Amino acid sequence: MRQALEQALLCEKGMNLFQGRAIVTAPHVSPDDIRHAFSAAMSDMYRTEVPAYGTLMELVSDINAETLAADPSLHERLDETDSLARISEERHGAIRLGTAAELATMRRIFAVMGMYPVGYYDLSTAGVPVHSTAFRPVGEAALKRNPFRVFTSLLRLDLIADETLRAEAEAVLAKRQIFTDSAVALTEKAERDGGLAQDDADRFVSEVLETFRWHDRANVGADLYHRLHDAHRLIADVVSFKGPHINHLTPRTLDIDLVQARMPERGIVPKAVVEGPPTRKCPILLRQTSFKALEEPVSFLGADGSWQPGSHTARFGEIEQRGIALTPKGRALYDMLLDASRAIVRPAADGSNAADYELALAKAFETFPDDWEAIRAEGLGYFSYSLTAKGRAAHGEISGDIDTWIADGLVQFDPIVYEDFLPVSAAGIFQSNLGDNAQHEFAASPNQRHFEADLGAGVLNEFDHYAGIEQASIDACRRVLTMADAAE
Repeated sequence: MRQALEQALLCEKGMNLFQGRAIVTAPHVSPDDIRHAFSAAMSDMYRTEVPAYGTLMELVSDINAETLAADPSLHERLDETDSLARISEERHGAIRLGTAAELATMRRIFAVMGMYPVGYYDLSTAGVPVHSTAFRPVGEAALKRNPFRVFTSLLRLDLIADETLRAEAEAVLAKRQIFTDSAVALTEKAERDGGLAQDDADRFVSEVLETFRWHDRANVGADLYHRLHDAHRLIADVVSFKGPHINHLTPRTLDIDLVQARMPERGIVPKAVVEGPPTRKCPILLRQTSFKALEEPVSFLGADGSWQPGSHTARFGEIEQRGIALTPKGRALYDMLLDASRAIVRPAADGSNAADYELALAKAFETFPDDWEAIRAEGLGYFSYSLTAKGRAAHGEISGDIDTWIADGLVQFDPIVYEDFLPVSAAGIFQSNLGDNAQHEFAASPNQRHFEADLGAGVLNEFDHYAGIEQASIDACRRVLTMADAAE
């Protein structure tokens, strides 16, 4: 796993990894620039297809500006850590794939954009028949250039209890081709040549965008659609259409509770509760909310070859607020507290017990420290360390460890932003926006080995990644302090 992470990080040094070979990409457009162009094109397309998303972006932009104006210290720290510009660009999208072949090809396409599979998520435990990974940039420089990521799920056909329906779904999926011929050819060219020149990169973005485009004509008849729908709405969404239309895009906010409260003022209906941890002074992990999915007109293929009118609910807009990445110890505490709150009140899809759930959640999380020093001291979160002005000007013999340097005012620390996802939160968003009032139950069946076999690669371990960033920042402080010591 460590080797996979090191290979991905070659992107930061002007290298790109294709088929296990490191190839210099100087003559080509950088993967970061291709990703930036693709995320911009995706945003433009989705604004056109789902106008409410544009309204949501305007709301988030207004609230972020208000939050920064009201908190100059936050503005200063974001500016000093080169994080301020990322606020307006922070995005993620989500797609759902139907076959192993689709997943493997998608991995190759995302690699051209410098996006790698990070983390394994089993959503079956939360009543959603998929398992997933997040394709995203890896490494500080790549994330600062453009942090776009795509939460990518693979349908678990093995969780469809009806064998006849499962076979019908497999037959439909086997016939479809979700990638254009040019997208595949350009991916192969990038793999062969170590990258793409500007003209090819532009065509690549345009061709890959077609995979994510909305199609209002189903691949199935109304009868099969409804049987898939009755098994699980998400199954119908994955199987019934020409491609894995992007089902949402996500701006990042600095105050998700304010966004949740103000969405109705902009004519947007929010989901009942914010997913993830409760409101805190020191945000942890990821909080998410969304507006309700659209019911959109679609056409189903009739037995006589004609198109019959119908409707489908799939696409929505999501908002996220990101906090600190937690260590394994911190994540275990988070999971325990979340389970404890849901043992008292499990949020209903219709929002009828939202207030009770939010109260139980806040009460459960009272035991999770809510100041940065305590989180750091207890080893619950990952931090990036940097020298203070005093540290940069230090002279004489510098001794001690990171805690000593902090106590002496030589080193300061900032939370490392969590760049990944939470399976229970993702499932909550999916269930709410698919309109499920009934809770589906699947036996917990994580199968990372099978997922990675379908993917054609291992997924990177998120904890190793954050620990590496933290250690690199400590090492950088130590080197500078040691140099000051040696110069004396």
